[in-house]
Amino acid sequence: MKRTPCEYLLWNLLPAIRNEIARSLVTDFGLNQKEAAAKLEIQPAAVCMYLSDKRGKSNIKNKIILREIKNSAENIIQDENTDIVIETCRLCKIIKSKELFIFTNLKN
Repeated sequence: MKRTPCEYLLWNLLPAIRNEIARSLVTDFGLNQKEAAAKLEIQPAAVCMYLSDKRGKSNIKNKIILREIKNSAENIIQDENTDIVIETCRLCKIIKSKELFIFTNLKN
């Protein structure tokens, strides 16, 4: 069965984006894991797994995308009304539009 690009992104890119946002909230903005989890609307254990690369190991190296991820983390901190879903979709669209994510193994 072939996987759609969106399905591939769901399983591969989305966890990497979440990993980078969680990491930015903790390292760049000084939130603890519990605070970062509350901002991301996930469990603190998930943040711990992101930080230890047990979940969503990130291979994002592009400086433009990393800057945009940091901007998203900052938006999440500064505005309590910032929707994590909207920020994640924004990042995904940027990555897709710049063709920065290579779709491999779309066949399964």
